Amino acid sequence: MRLMHQLTKNIGKSHLETNLNLGEISEIKRILISRPNHRLGNQLLLTPLVQEVIETFPGCKIDLFVKGGVAHAVFENYENVQNIIQLPREPFKNLIKYIFCWFKLKKHEYDLVINGDQKSSSGRLSTQFAKAKYKMFGESIDEIKEKYVDYDHISKYPIYNLRYYLTRIGFPENNRLIPTLNIKLSKAEKDKGNTILKNIVNNDKPTICIYTNATGNKIYDEDWWAILYERLKSDFPNHNIIELLPIENISKINFKAPTLYSKDVREMCALLANTSIFIAPDNGVMHLASAAQIPVVGFFKVTKIEKYQPYGNGSIAYNTNESSIEDWLKGISNILS
Repeated sequence: MRLMHQLTKNIGKSHLETNLNLGEISEIKRILISRPNHRLGNQLLLTPLVQEVIETFPGCKIDLFVKGGVAHAVFENYENVQNIIQLPREPFKNLIKYIFCWFKLKKHEYDLVINGDQKSSSGRLSTQFAKAKYKMFGESIDEIKEKYVDYDHISKYPIYNLRYYLTRIGFPENNRLIPTLNIKLSKAEKDKGNTILKNIVNNDKPTICIYTNATGNKIYDEDWWAILYERLKSDFPNHNIIELLPIENISKINFKAPTLYSKDVREMCALLANTSIFIAPDNGVMHLASAAQIPVVGFFKVTKIEKYQPYGNGSIAYNTNESSIEDWLKGISNILS
């Protein structure tokens, strides 16, 4: 990965040169967005950029260049997304498919190509490889970074870059709020999620949902979760507490709360949309809860809050190295009240 980054770090610079006449604005109808990462969280973190593109260019056609199989679930209800080109997660085991996906980039001539992650080697390569009038490689822009305190957020800086880029090619300045993560659940999906939740809790009380798993050193141990779980029960007796289980079907609170186990991304999201708050360490399911448009409390101890914190819908994030359980419970109480 480091070798690839070194080889590709100098590839491309966003095309800001234009031959447009004064007052002329290019038509942008077909767009490629590149974010070749297989993780659920990274696909969900792409949804604000896709929304921004649709709002800016109504009726546009969007192709996504991604990795793995989760993107179809994430973007199922995005009508503007026409094609999802999916690199296999293990390219050396699927070499022919891997090569074929790269050549698919040459099928269309795009008006605009956007690399969704400045640190992605494959993202820079795909942006270079695709045919397009305008290309955004995603390089950090000091002028914007100084203007916006939240520029480092992985969902937000591509949007700030896009807005800056478009003003350079004749588009008016855009100061709308940055879109939040959104998986665009249908009413039928939300209704089904509500039914699943009611079958779990068997009452009409509002529900707190927790998720106790994470990857690597983002994990909090059983003792940490036991203390938090007991305080949630004592501090919020008028709320249900349920646990959403990971694919490994494990629980850091030893299955003491009612649980939901599902491998269906949209089903999980639909259930979460019917809860009052979601509490979890930094992981992909934390972003799934954000995409359900509910308040999220995210716990961070090793990853950068400013890059991955949940935002919108009243969400908050804590660096657990610099805060206490009383801080967390106060924040949770403020959301629930």
